[in-house]
Amino acid sequence: MSAVYSVKEIYIYPIKSLAGISLKSANAEEMGFENDRRWMLINTENVHVTQREYPIMSQFYPEILGDKIQITFEGETHDFSINEHLENAIESQVWDDKSEVFEVNKNSSKWFSDKLGFECKLVKINNIGDRKHESSRTNETYNVSLADGYPYLLIGTESLDFLNEKLEEKITIKRFRPNIVVSTKNAHEEDDFKDFKIGEVQFKNIKPCGRCIMVNNDPQKGIVKKEPLKTLSKYRNVDNSVLFGTNLVSLNSGIISVGDEVIF
Repeated sequence: MSAVYSVKEIYIYPIKSLAGISLKSANAEEMGFENDRRWMLINTENVHVTQREYPIMSQFYPEILGDKIQITFEGETHDFSINEHLENAIESQVWDDKSEVFEVNKNSSKWFSDKLGFECKLVKINNIGDRKHESSRTNETYNVSLADGYPYLLIGTESLDFLNEKLEEKITIKRFRPNIVVSTKNAHEEDDFKDFKIGEVQFKNIKPCGRCIMVNNDPQKGIVKKEPLKTLSKYRNVDNSVLFGTNLVSLNSGIISVGDEVIF
């Protein structure tokens, strides 16, 4: 008999706001899973570009092939090396946090600019500490990747099942871009998880995740709809924030795998 709380799915999103990659196991690091949101696209003002403004970004599909990342968009592919970047640092911004990033190469920036129809650069965060995020909940500062706020997002299976019972058009967990999906008994009980261990890694729950319009973008089509935010806002609205899933930090590095038990 499998444990009540166990890992069902693991995802990384190498380039912020592009499609994710499903993994069987992942290496947890302080800034998030290895290769998770270490890259992003920035505009001419050096500000991050996301699906919120450009839903079509959900149609760019990354794969990790050895030491390269390959992106597929509308049948065309482009790849770059995981380790490459230009020398000059760029002062960028992810929400309220300053982030030091480096352009990957001119060719990759041009490819994304051509496909998206506006000038942008593909950039990489290189070092732990190049972006710090201060938590209003804990008053602590965390070293994070280029994710919105925290290194990890965890969602329980029952939370999605409970939501889908209320929706006419069922959705998948991909709407919410989790890193870790765990089997649960009750909807949204993950909000109240405290410290727990998965595989080799100790995690700390920081706070439930407030959601935005991005969850209304159908990841299979790149089309923004009214759901699930409309339904969620009726029963998950807390202090003017619609909550779904919970934000974590890891207290050490190590491997977690699908099938691992969540140990409290």
